[in-house]
Amino acid sequence: MDIIEPLLAYHLSAGVDFVIATDNGSDDGTSEVLRAYADQGFVHLIQEPGRDMRQGDWVTRMARLAASKFDADWVIHGDADEFYWPRGSSLKEVLDAIPQEFGVVRTFVRTFLLRPDGDPFFAERMTARLATQAPINDPSSIFRPGAKVIHRGDPKILLGDGTHAVHGSLLTLLPTWYPIELLHFPFRTVAQTEKKFVNAWNVWCRNPNRPPPHYYAKAYSAIQAGRVGDFIQSLTIDAEMLALGLANNSLVLDNRLRDVLRKLKAADGYDVAPGGASIEPPDALEQVRYAVDTAVLTEADVARMHRRVDELEARL
Repeated sequence: MDIIEPLLAYHLSAGVDFVIATDNGSDDGTSEVLRAYADQGFVHLIQEPGRDMRQGDWVTRMARLAASKFDADWVIHGDADEFYWPRGSSLKEVLDAIPQEFGVVRTFVRTFLLRPDGDPFFAERMTARLATQAPINDPSSIFRPGAKVIHRGDPKILLGDGTHAVHGSLLTLLPTWYPIELLHFPFRTVAQTEKKFVNAWNVWCRNPNRPPPHYYAKAYSAIQAGRVGDFIQSLTIDAEMLALGLANNSLVLDNRLRDVLRKLKAADGYDVAPGGASIEPPDALEQVRYAVDTAVLTEADVARMHRRVDELEARL
């Protein structure tokens, strides 16, 4: 509930024309916000009241629906804690610039860190993110470098959990260029973080044949041992840790989303208007820094590939 309305308002103001949303039995007011935006013509809402969390099936259904019913040129897949930030003045602008022969691009994930509870609005409090100094190749780390896909509309496309790749499509990937950043806010308050871990744990317990994500392993161990509070504390960046991280360049202050949401905020909610996000295209220096950052993702991809080869060799 703390994030869904700013999420919708931001994307609809940054170049997204229409939203297809699947609500998986939320009980925190999210469904009411989605219905309000649906009543205004911004959202097509699908209700999934069950507790089985079939993410791959649901994102595939939404992607096919976007192409077949709503004539989508491009499809962006976002969880409720993900903000897609264009390397230009709007999402539409950077996607329109992609040559027609390419149908898939990857986004570069920027993970923002949990700060001690204070200002109730996450974007005001959470302006520190990990710097991309070197790849974190531990598959059990929540913060390892990653990417998600954006693709052209295709009624036959197939996607898996996490939307890290497309299947069942002839769309061609445009490699090594990341025209959009994904600003990720997975943990925003202590209570929300604990609820997220416990919900994920309960979903896995109901579906034990589906392996849980590697990066939840430590959280699950903490839940089983009754130490979830200690684990969440280990994810929290206090003032001393923030100062140290800024000094050694492991952390970066990034106020971009905070500043845009301040502009969109209205007395009774958010103003939604195409172009209202007022995103400033990056200058030359920022483009160079971004190129350095994305090189780390390439290194991480190579490390994952080597690890996969090792796993296959061991099986053979």
